[in-house]
Amino acid sequence: MSFRLAVCAEMVYGELPLLERVKRIHGQGFEVELWDTRGRDIAALAATGARFSSMTGYFGGSLTDPRSAGEVLASAEKLIPAALELGVERMVVHPAELGEGGRAVRPVHRSTGDMWLTGRSTLERLAVLGEKHGVAFALENLNTVLDHPGIPLARPKDTMALVSAVDHPNARMMLDLYHAQIGEGNLIELVRAALPWVGEIQVADVPGRCEPGTGEINYRAVAGALREAGYTGVVGLEASAAGGAGLAAGDAALAAFRAAFEG
Repeated sequence: MSFRLAVCAEMVYGELPLLERVKRIHGQGFEVELWDTRGRDIAALAATGARFSSMTGYFGGSLTDPRSAGEVLASAEKLIPAALELGVERMVVHPAELGEGGRAVRPVHRSTGDMWLTGRSTLERLAVLGEKHGVAFALENLNTVLDHPGIPLARPKDTMALVSAVDHPNARMMLDLYHAQIGEGNLIELVRAALPWVGEIQVADVPGRCEPGTGEINYRAVAGALREAGYTGVVGLEASAAGGAGLAAGDAALAAFRAAFEG
């Protein structure tokens, strides 16, 4: 039983332009994850022949804030044409708006009932939009310890609760195991519990957010648990290469990723 392996083009091969990164990733047999597609040459990206597993699915507003949840929907709708041209399957959203360096635009350190209700309602509306266009919106869990302080409802159990409450095939989890390890750990039990709601899984090692084998996570054991659970979907490497931005370091990172999940 094998997984579909993807690589985030924003985090490896930094010495190359994005288009060349996509070509290099695709040339090694991986699918491609993208972040913000605004200002990108979408036609040129599509012409690479790469399969794009995911992209960022909004650029304004907060999923859980009633004052700006409408901005999430409006910005998502504006990104739909790019997603369709690229054949993207999942458009990634977050529990609240991220600013410079992934920091919360409006930090919140205590979740409220209104946030839960607004988050569920906004995700429901995104699911309807996704169903209309044939894409899924994937809610990503984040860690608030190191990378994303002030983001409410960011833990895996929170994102799982929101996605399961919506209970729609076009609302899924983007289960990020790097963030989950920093925030909670217990990754194997987490993937077993979350699997019914997962659209895609993202990985990077801890500490450092580099490829598997550079930190404390036993990704071979995680891969075994996923196989036992019957998962055959996308596993995406959202990580920097430990050796830097060069081609050799990027190739080594992709090889280590492949070994962890195909070995």
